[in-house]
Amino acid sequence: MLEHVFTALDALMDPIRLLALFGGMLVGMVFGMLPGLGGVAAVSILLPFIYYLDDFSGLAMLLGAVSVVYTSDTITSVLLGAPGSPASAPTAIEGHALAKQGQAARALGVGFLASMVGGLMGALILLVAIPVAGPIVLLLSTPELFMFALVGLCFASSMIGKDLAKGLASACLGLFLGVVGPASAAADFRFTFGQVYLLDGFSLTIVALGLFGVAEAISMLAAGGGISHIPITVSNWGEGFRDFWKNRWLVLRASIIGVFGGFVPAVGASASTWVAYGHAIRSTKDKSKFGKGEIRGIAASEGANNATVIADLVPTLLFSVPGGPAAAIFLGALFSFGYYPGPQMITQNPDLMFLIVWSVALSSVVGAALCFAITPLLARLTRIPFGIIAAPLILIMVVGAYQATSTIGDIFMLFSLGTLGWMMKHAEWPRAPALVGFVLAKPMEQYFWLANQIHGWSWLLRPGVLIIGSFIVVPLILSFYRYMRDRGQPRHDIAAQALDLPDAKDHKTVSLILAAAVSVAFAWAIYEMQGFNPSSRLMPSLALFPGLPLVLWLLFRAIRDYVPSTDPAFKEPMILIVLIGYAIAIWAIGFSIPTIALILWMLFVQAGMRPLPGIIYGTIVFGIVWMLFDLLRGDAPVGAFTGLS
Repeated sequence: MLEHVFTALDALMDPIRLLALFGGMLVGMVFGMLPGLGGVAAVSILLPFIYYLDDFSGLAMLLGAVSVVYTSDTITSVLLGAPGSPASAPTAIEGHALAKQGQAARALGVGFLASMVGGLMGALILLVAIPVAGPIVLLLSTPELFMFALVGLCFASSMIGKDLAKGLASACLGLFLGVVGPASAAADFRFTFGQVYLLDGFSLTIVALGLFGVAEAISMLAAGGGISHIPITVSNWGEGFRDFWKNRWLVLRASIIGVFGGFVPAVGASASTWVAYGHAIRSTKDKSKFGKGEIRGIAASEGANNATVIADLVPTLLFSVPGGPAAAIFLGALFSFGYYPGPQMITQNPDLMFLIVWSVALSSVVGAALCFAITPLLARLTRIPFGIIAAPLILIMVVGAYQATSTIGDIFMLFSLGTLGWMMKHAEWPRAPALVGFVLAKPMEQYFWLANQIHGWSWLLRPGVLIIGSFIVVPLILSFYRYMRDRGQPRHDIAAQALDLPDAKDHKTVSLILAAAVSVAFAWAIYEMQGFNPSSRLMPSLALFPGLPLVLWLLFRAIRDYVPSTDPAFKEPMILIVLIGYAIAIWAIGFSIPTIALILWMLFVQAGMRPLPGIIYGTIVFGIVWMLFDLLRGDAPVGAFTGLS
C-alpha cells in the first residue's frame, strides 16, 4: 500500500496537476464566500474545464474546490452574517454576533483552524477506509450495488428538505432527466421529442449549473444592493489560535460527528453541523452565550461541515452512492474519465484513490492558510453590490454550458433548467435529490438490467438485498410514525430561519405551476414509453410510476393551499425573463451584442455603477469571456439571422 501512497503523491506533484488543484481551490474559495452558491456551484462551473486536462489533473481540480468551500464560507458567515449554505448557519449565528462585538478575528481564526482539522480528519478516514472497505466491496454483486444506489437516492430524498413527498418527487424527476437519450440495454432513444440535441441526453454540466448556479444567481440579483452596509476590520489572530487550542477536543469530536454524517449517503453537512452544534451546547456548562457569540458553536460547526464534505466521498468511491450533491458531480466526472467506483476501482486504480486523499489533505491545509491571508482584504470589500459579481458569474456559466455540444441548445437548456431549479427552490422541492437521481440514473439502469438478466426477479430475495433494503423501509416507517405523531403541529426549519428564508415565503403560485407541469410531463412520458423495448422501460418505470402519484398528490395540495401572490417585491421572475430573453437574443443575432447589453444592464441597472468605472469593468468582463472561448478552443454562438458571433 505504501508504494501506491508515494506514487500518488509523486503524481500530484506534477506542476500542471498542482496548478489545477490550486486553481480549483481558488474557485472553491470564491464560491464558498458567495451566499447560496457553495460547493455544488463551484464544481459545476469547473466541470466543463476539467475535460481539457488529464484525468488526475481534472479530478484534483474538483477536489480542490470541494475541500475549501466550507473553509472560505466562514468569511461570509462571520463578516456578513450570511451563511454560504445552511451548513454554515451556526457559524453565522455565533460568528457574526462576535464580529459585531469587535471579535471577528477570534471567530475567523477558530473557524479556519477547525475547518482545516475537519478536512484532515476526512482525508484520514478516506485513507483508512480504502484498504479496510475494499474486501467488503469485493463481496458485492450487481443487485447489492443497485440497492446501495437506491438507498442513497432515498436518503437524499428523505433527509434533505422538510417534505418527504417533495424530496421523493424531486428524485423521480432527476431519474427522469437521467434516462433521456439513448437506452443502455436496447436500441431506443427515449423522450427526445425528435430533437437531435437530446439524442445524447442531458449534460451533467448543464444540469448542475442550471439547477443550482443559475437559480441562486437569480435570487441574489433580485436581492440587489450591497452585500454589507457595515465596514468591518479584521486584525490580531492570536486570540483565535488560543481559543482553538482550548477547544481542540471539541473540534475533534465534531469532526468525528461530521465523518459519520458523510458515511450515510445524502445526510450532508447541514445535518451533521447541527448535530455537532447541539453537542457543543449540551457539553457546555454555561449555555447562556449560545446565539449571542459563543466560540464553541463555531468550533463545533466548522469541524463537522468540512469533515462531512470529505467523508461524503467514502460511499461515493466505494459504492457509487454520492454522499451529497457535490459528490454526485464528482461521481459523474469519474464516470466521464472512465472510472467506475466500486470493486474494480479499488483493485485496478489504487493510485487514483490515494491521489484523492493527498489532494484533500493538501487543499485543507493550504486553503486555511489562504483564508488567513485574504480575509483582512475581503473585509474591506464587503460593500460591493452583487450585480458586479453576477455579470462575470452568469457569463462564465454560459460559456461553461456551451462547451457541452457547442450548439445554441446548450444555452437554451441552461436557462430552461435554471428556470426549473428556480421553481423548485421557491416551491421548496429540494434540488439535491434531483441532481443525485440524474447522476445515478445510468449506473442504476445498468445494475438493474444486469441483475434481472442474471438472476431474474429472484435477486429481490437475496440476503444482502434484503439487508440493504431495510435501510429504506425502516426510515420510511419511522417517518410515517413521526408524521402521524406530529400531524397538525407547526414545523420550523432552523437553518431556513438562519438564512432568513422563513416558511411564510413559500410562493404558492410557483408550487402550483411546478406540480402541474411535472404531472403533465410524467403522464406524457408514461404514454410515450409504451413504444419502447421492454429493457428500455425498466429504468423510466422506476422513476415515473412512483413519481406520477407523488406529483399528483403535490398538485392536489398546491390547489388546496393556493393563495394568490400579493408580494410586490417579488423581482425574481423579471430577472428570469431577462435571462431567457438573453438566450433568445443570442440565437437570433449572435453572442456579442446581447452579452454587451446584459453586462450593461447588470452593472448600471442592477449594481448602480457610475458610467466610467462601469464601462471599464464591463470591457474587462467581456474580454475575459472571449478569452475563455479562446482557451477552450471554441467559437462563440453565431446568430441565426445575422451570421454574427
